[in-house]
Amino acid sequence: MQGMKHLRILAPFLFLSLIRDQTANRDDLRPTCRRCDLHHSCNCSFGGFTHVPMVTDQALSLDLSFNNITMVTQDDLMGHSQLRALDLHGNGLAEIHPSAFDSLWSLEELDLSDNQLKFLNPKWFNKLEPLKHLNLINNPYSFLGSPSLFLGLSRLRRLMFGGPDLKELRREDLSGVTHLEELTVQANNLDRYDAGTFGDIWPLGHVTLSLHGPFLTNPALAAAMLNDVSYPETQLTLSDLRLAHNVSVQPFKDSINIIRYLSLHNVSLSDEACGFLLALLDGVPLRSLSLVGLTLTGEGRWVAANQTDLSSMDEFFASDVIILDILKFAMDSEIQYLVQHQKKLSIINSKLFLLSCYITKKMVNTLYLDVSDNLLTDLTLSYMLCDNDETLQELRVLNMSGNLLKSLSTLSRLVTKLTKLTQLDVSRTGYRSMPTSCSWPSTLRYLNISRAKLTIVTPCLPKSLEVLDLSYNDLKEFVLTLPILRELHLSGNKFLRLPAGGPYHNLQTLMIQSNTLNTFSLSDLQSYRRLENLEAGHNKFVCSCGFVTFLRSQLTGSGDVKITDKHQTYVCDSPLYLQGEAVSHVSLSIIQCQPVLFVSVSCGVALLLGILVAGLLWRCHAFWFLKMTWAWLKATRSSQRRRRNRNTEESDPLLSFDAFVSYSEEDASWVENLLVPEMEEPSDSDSESPTSPLTLCLHKRDFLPGHWIMDNIMSAIERSRRTIFVLSENFVQSDWCRYELDFSHFWLFEAGGDAAILILLEPLSKDDVPKRFCKLRKLMSSTTYLEWPQDEERRPEFWRSLRNALRGDNEQEN
Repeated sequence: MQGMKHLRILAPFLFLSLIRDQTANRDDLRPTCRRCDLHHSCNCSFGGFTHVPMVTDQALSLDLSFNNITMVTQDDLMGHSQLRALDLHGNGLAEIHPSAFDSLWSLEELDLSDNQLKFLNPKWFNKLEPLKHLNLINNPYSFLGSPSLFLGLSRLRRLMFGGPDLKELRREDLSGVTHLEELTVQANNLDRYDAGTFGDIWPLGHVTLSLHGPFLTNPALAAAMLNDVSYPETQLTLSDLRLAHNVSVQPFKDSINIIRYLSLHNVSLSDEACGFLLALLDGVPLRSLSLVGLTLTGEGRWVAANQTDLSSMDEFFASDVIILDILKFAMDSEIQYLVQHQKKLSIINSKLFLLSCYITKKMVNTLYLDVSDNLLTDLTLSYMLCDNDETLQELRVLNMSGNLLKSLSTLSRLVTKLTKLTQLDVSRTGYRSMPTSCSWPSTLRYLNISRAKLTIVTPCLPKSLEVLDLSYNDLKEFVLTLPILRELHLSGNKFLRLPAGGPYHNLQTLMIQSNTLNTFSLSDLQSYRRLENLEAGHNKFVCSCGFVTFLRSQLTGSGDVKITDKHQTYVCDSPLYLQGEAVSHVSLSIIQCQPVLFVSVSCGVALLLGILVAGLLWRCHAFWFLKMTWAWLKATRSSQRRRRNRNTEESDPLLSFDAFVSYSEEDASWVENLLVPEMEEPSDSDSESPTSPLTLCLHKRDFLPGHWIMDNIMSAIERSRRTIFVLSENFVQSDWCRYELDFSHFWLFEAGGDAAILILLEPLSKDDVPKRFCKLRKLMSSTTYLEWPQDEERRPEFWRSLRNALRGDNEQEN
């Protein structure tokens, strides 16, 4: 019983441990995605993942689109409480656990589009109160589900749902949705719609409805949906319409009268359908009509087109228009009413090759005309901008970019008549050259000739320009006088240096990215008196010390000119070891930046240190010791060789002298006139029996000529019983040759101090001897020395003591 009690107590802990182990094992099997940037944005799309991969729990954005993840489990997203955006679209996702998103407390964007979700579970969103954007489009569910998916999503601002299988929308389906900035509904096959389903959503910014099926089979259903989203402030887009026959106008009349902004996207219209649309818009206070991806299947014979009242419409926008039978299409006679009242007119990428003078004469209110990316040529441009002085007289902005224009002189001649033109865009054209002079409207302030093929600029350009864009041509220099120019765009050319700033007194912005600039300096920027903004990244910078220092100061904002492009775009191209390195990360040493200064300073410091060290060594007599050590070593080796070469002691006696005399040249007279005669000549004045003479070794007399002096010294010391040191001031202050001789004496002291006899010619204390003569100073402290008496009466005693000292060894041997 007690064991069962213990088991019951431990059971919860065992269960938790088992769950934890299973979770750990499951995590070990999950793949890992490490494609996260410094901003904690993880892009794991197109990774081939079949399960939600493991990523850092610091991730703020996680893109798992276009993988093969078919299921999201309860634990797959655990720990991602900081995640703000999750993208799972395009996975074939079919199953999501009801609690899969419960830990995503900070999630603001969720994309589940383009999957295989047949049912939408409200529990998925129970804990997602911060959610702002939700995309559920293109899944095979037929209804949204009950209760409402969106009851707890009070912050939702962007909602997209629907798909080919959506069959019904009930009134309670959107409960909880109060106001939206954007609503997109794909309901091409919708069979049921409860009026008022969208009616409680206000304000409603932009609505996109795909209602192909209801428009054809159930106009009342389509009209009910339009009624719920039609507000003057709401921008309405109808997409994916294929209308080949006439449709009743009446069901839509009430809602269309309220709409002010209407767009048709991906729409195909026959002549009959165009008649329906025109009848629908007749007299409607529409401000803007946009047609994107319009396909016209008829011949432009629109019944009662000229009677359609579109006078309230300020803007007409048509893009990607396709006319299936262009040769039969009656353009001039039927579309003039679409353009005669509009202030802003755009016909873009529609293979337009002619806009005749007949039509442009009707455009009396047009302020903005965009005919970019069409097939206009210099010839058809002449027809469009006809010689009539009343053509496009109110036009301010003209965009003809992306057409087949080649003659800049023709262009300038034709636009001169547009006396109010301020902006002209002829980029992405075929201009290769520029005439030397041109005429332009005096009002022209903005000119864009970028992405052409210009190799040179001439005074053809108008002096009235404030903004000039010549980006992505083949220019190498720019020398013009444009006194009021404020912005100059020269990116994507072949400039090696910045243009001189003198002619551009008012230039404030210069764009010169993606050229071949090697460098620029503060003086270059200062030549532009009012320059405020510069973009010069993606160039071939030579990272010299001066340029790196200057540019880094500019990047930090310390200069008067602000560099507005990304700092990472300023990259070294040379020297080779810095190639690809961002200038902001380059750090050059003083050796690289100031080699002459560095060498000069280094040499100066080395010289100073050398002088200090030499002085210190001189003070400590290190040179003398080193020189003497070298001499002693060399002499020792020579002595050893001599010993090895001796055959017998008898044939070459080792001791040939009674004493070797070491003295200074200044004391040579005393040695030669007094010492030598006294020691080497027989004398009997002091004794009863005559004394035998002694043999002295003198360097002047007994050194072998032609031999190295140190060899002679060492040989003399070896062959002498004693060494006499004749000490005086001259001795201790002698020259370098004498120091070498004295060092040999130190070698003698190493062998034994008893062989040395010291004679003081004059009073000399131990302190008078230089410290480098350490052995001599020690010997003077421990050995009795003979002083040369100045009194002549005492000199016989001096000579007797010296003889006794020299004969001491002989007497002992005897």
